[in-house]
Amino acid sequence: MNPNFKPNPRPFQRRGPHRPEEPFKINERITAQRVRVVGENVAVDVYPIQQAIKLAQDLGLDLVEISPNADPPVCRITDYSKFKYEHKKKQKEIKAKTQKVVMKEIRFGPNTDDHDFNFKVKHAINFLGEGAKVKASVFFRGRSIVYKERGEILLLKFAQALEEHGKVEQLPKLEGKNMSILVQPKAKK
Repeated sequence: MNPNFKPNPRPFQRRGPHRPEEPFKINERITAQRVRVVGENVAVDVYPIQQAIKLAQDLGLDLVEISPNADPPVCRITDYSKFKYEHKKKQKEIKAKTQKVVMKEIRFGPNTDDHDFNFKVKHAINFLGEGAKVKASVFFRGRSIVYKERGEILLLKFAQALEEHGKVEQLPKLEGKNMSILVQPKAKK
């Protein structure tokens, strides 16, 4: 046997399959002494927890804690698997309704000529029409940083060209070698 061998102080412990924790407390897991019970075919009232659980069992359903922070906590008598399914469905609908903000960036040089400028304005109008925010930035390379005024004038001209399609969220701001402006689409009527 090896003289340097040391037994592991924490031996490997086997655990069962990992189950995700339930989002709601049901039946015996509810810790409150008294609960307000709601549901179909049930008189809405405050009951002791044991009586509320018995009421749910008599109907062949579960007692689900839906508002744990209320005083007393609110529980619903319902089929738990159906309740969980409907809750998940509502969360999906809420998530689908939230708008995802898309940011499109358009880059200029401090000496961008009119044709390139107009070309990029057309792209910005399309982006705003699709509901995306537009970040226009002027990148100063090397010594071109001395033309900060040109960059600012270019960005203000850009904002003015997009006045009908969007509104300026952030005025020209210099960050390192970039000067940028942020335009968001106007709300559709």
